Amino acid sequence: MKLEITKDSIDLGLVTTDVEPMLKFYRDTLGFELEGELELPGGVKMTRLICGTSIVKLVVMAKEPAGRPAPGGLAGGTGYRYWTISCSNLEDMVSTCRDAGYQIPVPPTEIRPGVSIAMLEDPDGNWVELLQMG
Repeated sequence: MKLEITKDSIDLGLVTTDVEPMLKFYRDTLGFELEGELELPGGVKMTRLICGTSIVKLVVMAKEPAGRPAPGGLAGGTGYRYWTISCSNLEDMVSTCRDAGYQIPVPPTEIRPGVSIAMLEDPDGNWVELLQMG
């Protein structure tokens, strides 16, 4: 038996201790649309942002988690290290993020003919890959 998928995208949950800088990055800089905010059991707060057909969930726990992810993007550790957003304006978005003061660990780079990537770092140190084809 295999998983019977009902949506053409994957939603992503990012646990943060401060939602405001994350909103400034994802909503105000990258342009994700605010879908809504939820109060979940146990004092958990979730802010949902629309990215294409995906939802990015910014989650603030009632009690701050003790653990932190390993810094350093791809080379920093194993497990989930980055996620990818396909776009048609990679260079413009990298400039916008750089002008807003965000780190660009990997500048726009053609990885094969007609395919370019860049890696951005959000305020919590999570890496986001922008990918442009064509």
